[in-house]
Amino acid sequence: MDKLCIVVPCYNEEQALLYTNKELTGVLDRLMQSGKIDKASFILYVDDGSRDSTWNIIENFRKQSPLIFGLKLARNTGHQNALTAGLLTAMSHADMVISIDADLQDDVSVMEEMVDLYLKGIDIVYGVRKRRDTDTLFKKFTALGFYRLMQLMKIDVVYNHADYRLMSKRALKQFSLYKERNLFLRGIIPLIGFSSVTVSYNRKSRIAGKSKYPLSKMIYMAFEGITSFSIQPIRMITELGLVIVLCSICAAIYAFYSFVTGRVVAGWTSTILSIWFIGGVQLLSVGLIGTYIGKIYMEVKERPRYAIEVNDLTEKKHEES
Repeated sequence: MDKLCIVVPCYNEEQALLYTNKELTGVLDRLMQSGKIDKASFILYVDDGSRDSTWNIIENFRKQSPLIFGLKLARNTGHQNALTAGLLTAMSHADMVISIDADLQDDVSVMEEMVDLYLKGIDIVYGVRKRRDTDTLFKKFTALGFYRLMQLMKIDVVYNHADYRLMSKRALKQFSLYKERNLFLRGIIPLIGFSSVTVSYNRKSRIAGKSKYPLSKMIYMAFEGITSFSIQPIRMITELGLVIVLCSICAAIYAFYSFVTGRVVAGWTSTILSIWFIGGVQLLSVGLIGTYIGKIYMEVKERPRYAIEVNDLTEKKHEES
């Protein structure tokens, strides 16, 4: 029978963890009782350098239940790195892994459907939101803009999917071959190419605490995704440059025509506006190119993406041997 691991990245989640643990252990118990997963299945909480009592709570869970394990990172590395640490750690101890955020806005009831699809031979199951009823109008608008922008940039992402998914061991092994430091898992996972399907669910309101993805982080993630997976912005700069050159030629022809016909009118405003426009385009272009160069700089240094301070699963392996 196959073993399931539920990976839960956590950052300052002390207010939500008691409810989260109760719900997830309940899911594991039901799946075990139905005979769909091995009784050695478990939950792996990944503490991403939390500043509150998150790790202490995880340690208490570990003492109270053999189903609970913890992975403590030495410092805060960001959601994508913390999730990656959990996935790659669980890969050696489980046959399938489900990742879900600690706030449990994603519906845990569809985990059984994910497992059923895995048992039918599916390697990747994406959790996809049916609606955005719990979002504000502004968040709905920005989310829709995000996915349309990804499509415009030729980036393959699953619509209305975050990081709630099931992955088989085979898919995780393939994922482990992606060594880049600039992580955008929503773009990487579809590149794996194994069999995949989606399951739909209604997203719930956050049970406690504050969202770890304010507007600034959402914009940053979108920018990271675009610059990590597409060179379309560079092509757009080239196309914009060609358009500006053509406009400049047209303006020069018009200026020459005005000079010949004697209808020359000095225009300070038009001159200044054109200078500002060209200057803004140049600064934007240089900044965008600099971002790509910066990413190359970070990749070639090959620094580790995270450092693990405590790994309960390693201790478990020693006990088993």
